[in-house]
Amino acid sequence: MSELGPSGLPVPPPHANLETQRFWDATAQGRLELPRCDDCDHVVWYPRDHCDQCGSTSVSWFTASGRGTVYSCTVTRRIPGSWRKAAPFVLAYVELEEGPRVVTNIVGCDPDTVHIGQAVLAVFDPTPDGPALLRFTPA
Repeated sequence: MSELGPSGLPVPPPHANLETQRFWDATAQGRLELPRCDDCDHVVWYPRDHCDQCGSTSVSWFTASGRGTVYSCTVTRRIPGSWRKAAPFVLAYVELEEGPRVVTNIVGCDPDTVHIGQAVLAVFDPTPDGPALLRFTPA
């Protein structure tokens, strides 16, 4: 298993590239930075240098609020492999206040208390290499 973060979950280091480097650099500083299309105002997820809605290559980065709501979730109680010792944990889709839905974990609470519609806030689990993984905790 990779190292564990403050959440008690594994923190495998992400693989940044030119399109995602700004996102990962911000996570290391505890900020959620996202690109927004300059042409259609769509907030782009997963971070990249073009709009996945209209195809524009004109995007600007901004600091997102880090607020969202649980759109869907499940409690993983048994899992093979390196995450086995971390179970039970919550795997969820969180709908960000700015629009996109992200796959993530809900941490810092009893997994059985997480529910659809619950308000959550971004937290960042540092990895051994510097960037942090985006996770959420109840608001």
